[in-house]
Amino acid sequence: MSHPEDEVRVVSPSSVCGAGFSEASFERALSLKPHFIGCDGGSTDPGPNYLGTGKTVFTRAAIKRDLRLMLLGARRNNIPLLIGTAGTAGGKANLDGVYEILQEIAEEEGLSFRLALIHSEQDKEFLKAKFRDGRIVPLKPAPHFDEAVIDRSAHIVGMMGAEPFQKALDAGADVVLAGRASDTAIFASFAMRAGIPPAVAWHAAKILECGAAAVTQRKTPDCMFAWMRKDHFVVEAMDPELRCTPQSIASHALYENADPFRLVECSGTLDLTHARYEQVSDVAVKVTDSAFEHAETYTVKLEGAELVGYQSVLIGSVRDPYIIRQIDDWLARLRVKIDARVQQVLSAKGVAADYTLNVRVYGKNGTMGSLEPVDQIASHEICLLFEATAPSQDLANTIGSIIRHQALHLPIPEWSGLITSIACPYSYLERGAVYRFNVNHVVQPTDPYEMFPMDIVEIDGTRQRRSVA
Repeated sequence: MSHPEDEVRVVSPSSVCGAGFSEASFERALSLKPHFIGCDGGSTDPGPNYLGTGKTVFTRAAIKRDLRLMLLGARRNNIPLLIGTAGTAGGKANLDGVYEILQEIAEEEGLSFRLALIHSEQDKEFLKAKFRDGRIVPLKPAPHFDEAVIDRSAHIVGMMGAEPFQKALDAGADVVLAGRASDTAIFASFAMRAGIPPAVAWHAAKILECGAAAVTQRKTPDCMFAWMRKDHFVVEAMDPELRCTPQSIASHALYENADPFRLVECSGTLDLTHARYEQVSDVAVKVTDSAFEHAETYTVKLEGAELVGYQSVLIGSVRDPYIIRQIDDWLARLRVKIDARVQQVLSAKGVAADYTLNVRVYGKNGTMGSLEPVDQIASHEICLLFEATAPSQDLANTIGSIIRHQALHLPIPEWSGLITSIACPYSYLERGAVYRFNVNHVVQPTDPYEMFPMDIVEIDGTRQRRSVA
């Protein structure tokens, strides 16, 4: 394939840093001389715990393996490496953790480069000022939001658009490590800075941000390559056994979107209403006629997490057909028994019985809950997942032990004497602190950079010299 001057080539090694990718696929991508490497580093998909705690969904070793390969490939070919939503959630602790890994790799491999660290965790006083000015607007659906919500949040991040990445590249960054970012902004930023029209850049970025997910049948997380030009882009997976088709590429717009034709970003909306998809080889697809509508007001999405309490979890299976037939009534009676016993135990300790009990019934409606359209249980067994949430771990553990014993021997009319109702592979599990998302709003900032301060760090062996950009 020829390489015209107005073309931007990019490889996305994986759907997320830490998920893994084939080294052979990555080397093939590098042989095609990409102008940059981009990779998403996280998501809200794993839930609010990672924003609340600052932990990562993938292990440190998994993240380091992927990051090492990408960094070595980028420095060997003297091209930028762009990472967004570092450490799963992109908060300060998440970003700091991945930055530490990056420093280790640089020391171990003897690498020198200019690093841009872009922060996305928001100062609470800054957000309160924006709220008082009416610059924080709810999305749908949105929970109640006020200054008290800001105060009790463990962490709140803003989802940056393309502009902070472009600012980092303008500052000469060889590597950009960013906090929470739009997945697509990682890829669209470089392309638009190089002159690729927004419609082409944003649509190609939507395909790239999930690596090789937009193929007919993905075997494992792997590399996707794109050639972006003025009026179209071409995408191809780097594993020769994987195939892109017009259907697989077009259908990817359904992924994580309520509307497959309109995808909203900080600076506007990608419109795919008239996009055309054409098979240009056995494995590659060409896309034309995408459109982009620039927004009248620039907005930045907020994500926040707050502590709910501490949790103990009990898992058990029920195979008795009599219990399965009356499972709703059995669970209702079990709740009464559990609550009575909790009151007994805690009143003796002088502690208030402040707790929440949630039960998921897998084999009945454990996945969809009340939205489940099938109202009959067809299985010979079901799995019960009990979640006890309380203000302290000690209280949650107390309730977990009560749940197990009460569920184990709860009688039914069909049986007399002592029965065993539920089979538990182990006693309750101490889950620890649990969090919930508490923000679904956007901020109207003064400019695209206001919420995302950047540090420039000169990495030189084991010595780092920091200056604020």
